[in-house]
Amino acid sequence: MKTANLAIVFTDIKGFTERTSRQTLEENQRLLQVHDALLAPLFKAFGGRIIKSIGDAFLVTFESPTQAVLSGIAIQDRLWHHNRQLQEDEQIHVRVAVNVGEVRVETNDIFGEPVNIAARVEGITDAGEVFFTEAVYLSMNKAEVPSQEVGAFELKGIPGKIRVFRVPRAPYRVLAPAAPDAVLPSPEEAALLPPYGNLALARVESNLDLGQRAAAGAAAMGQGAVAVGQRAAAGAVAVGQRATVLGQQARTATDALWARVYAKLPPAITTKVSSTVAGWSMCAGLVVVLLGGGLLVGGGGATMRAIRDVEGTTGPEKTQRVNEAKRLIKLEEADQRSYFSGRLEEAQGNMSAAVVHYAAAVRKDANGRASSRLISLLKHEQCGVRSSAAAAVGSLRLEDARGALESLADDGGPNEGTAGGFLGLGTCDSKQAAADALKRLPAN
Repeated sequence: MKTANLAIVFTDIKGFTERTSRQTLEENQRLLQVHDALLAPLFKAFGGRIIKSIGDAFLVTFESPTQAVLSGIAIQDRLWHHNRQLQEDEQIHVRVAVNVGEVRVETNDIFGEPVNIAARVEGITDAGEVFFTEAVYLSMNKAEVPSQEVGAFELKGIPGKIRVFRVPRAPYRVLAPAAPDAVLPSPEEAALLPPYGNLALARVESNLDLGQRAAAGAAAMGQGAVAVGQRAAAGAVAVGQRATVLGQQARTATDALWARVYAKLPPAITTKVSSTVAGWSMCAGLVVVLLGGGLLVGGGGATMRAIRDVEGTTGPEKTQRVNEAKRLIKLEEADQRSYFSGRLEEAQGNMSAAVVHYAAAVRKDANGRASSRLISLLKHEQCGVRSSAAAAVGSLRLEDARGALESLADDGGPNEGTAGGFLGLGTCDSKQAAADALKRLPAN
């Protein structure tokens, strides 16, 4: 008999039985396919082994209790991004419960009291939450996973009371290893983030950068690390490619020139751009004129120079330059820091964080740079970035964005309907995101 000390994860969908009773067999099949496609890659990304999947439930084992809890956090944030563009009755909400202990291992199953305890804890877990036992709490790395005690529970068939903990909602001061110098977001910024602040998803993104993207070869060239934000707010608080590499993804040479500088143009120009090929060509010519005249937005100042120095760097050099830019941002006026923080995140390719900072800056930035930046992102080459920008300007009710939103709602942009979520899951619809944002603007 083979035994092993493993972390056990149980998940299931809230209200699945009731939902299946009012859906067709085909609809149930699609629901489970989407559910499996969203969760399974995350289990594997954190080192999990899927033991079985029965209907809406997963049983997964991990060698590391820390990784097990992080996978649950990632799943909840991933589902938050997925659900943002869906009607309530189409959303997927799951419970995640984790326990750790010695189990009997067979080829396609595991047995033992730790499994029973995990199943019982899953039964008291609320949808959208990650609950775990005291055994997990004592053995996991608390520097990586925040925790909060829920209480002691008597579980059916389990002797004594079991202390249960949960992962509290963001923001945290606990940081993912991928972001050792991260800054705690303001309440305004946190309101636009997923429930667990992309803490675990950001970690997976970093790992993919180091491994999977190298294996993907030429197919992955030019693609920025896809991080969690991609479906937030009408398809995702997107994390896509920074402006410096947009040209690599443009469909023609003219598109390439335009895409690389479009985000730097003021909305007075960007909102009037024709969606035709002729319009793109004319605007590309205008960009050349602007470049020659030195009129592009965002130039000047030690802070912006430091931010631009971050672009294209990697490793220790990048870390040093990012830290220098952050130091200079702290010296800026308080009402300008969110804007510069957004520019810094954009320089690093962290588009979801950039959108969050710009949205926070709109409430403080008197000169309108932040709102102009958000509006310019409605023409971003990445569908997810357009979607998150649309959600942000809609939430902020930016009347100046009406023209750009109407254009996006009518014409869309590149890569509509293609894979746009984390790990390439899900599809992106920035046209719908723009239409939803228009509904939130003040009536004409």
